[in-house]
Amino acid sequence: MSNKAKGSKAERELYDLFIQNHFRAVRVAGSGVMENTACDLIAGKASEDGKQKYAIEAKSSKAPVKYITKKQIEEFVIFSEIFGLVPVVALRFNREGWLFVKPEQLRDSGKNWAITLEEAKTIGKRFGQFFGFTNQAENNIEEQNL
Repeated sequence: MSNKAKGSKAERELYDLFIQNHFRAVRVAGSGVMENTACDLIAGKASEDGKQKYAIEAKSSKAPVKYITKKQIEEFVIFSEIFGLVPVVALRFNREGWLFVKPEQLRDSGKNWAITLEEAKTIGKRFGQFFGFTNQAENNIEEQNL
C-alpha cells in the first residue's frame, strides 16, 4: 500500500471517528497533493456553549517520531484562522490510537516541527478528552477504535 493510500485510509478512519461522535465532518479533496488545501478534515458540532469548529491535519506514522514541515503547519494555521476554525493535529502512531495536539505543542527540531510517540502520549489527548466529552457512552466509542 502506497503512503498516499495509507494516509487516505487514516483520514477516512478519523472521519468515521468524528461521525460516530455526532460531529459533521468533510474530508478536504486534494489534501496533501494540491496547493491551497492546508488541512485534511473540517469538523464541527453544535454545543451548549456555541459551536465547535475544527480544521484537522491528520498524521500517521510507523516510526516513533513524526516530522512535519514548518511551511505545512504555517499554512495550516493560516487556513484555520481565515475560516475561524481551531487548528488540531491528529496523530496516530501504530497500535496507539489517535492522539490530538495543538500546533503550538509541536517541538521545533530545526527545519521541521516534530513530536515523538512519548511526547504525544504525555501532552496529547484522546478524542473525548480533547473535544470535551463528558458522556461515557461517547468515550466508549473512542475506546472501541483503539
